[in-house]
Amino acid sequence: MEFLWIILVGLIAGWLASKLVRGGGLGLVGNIVVGVIGALLGGFLAGKLGFTAGGGFWGSIVTATMGAVVLLVLLRLLNIRR
Repeated sequence: MEFLWIILVGLIAGWLASKLVRGGGLGLVGNIVVGVIGALLGGFLAGKLGFTAGGGFWGSIVTATMGAVVLLVLLRLLNIRR
């Protein structure tokens, strides 16, 4: 059940991040991957910055979306330099 939770949060966070970073959408599977990796990145960054979005579903969405946006911006910067 936890696996489905991670996929759901990743999907929502990846989709939100793709809307916030225009042109950052990578399709359904890509958005899930970006969202899940973004959740890890967002959790790391939130811990380092002392930021908390609260617990539960909405806190997970906010943290994962924050990380996914950072990840999409970094991917875009790396893609522009190529």
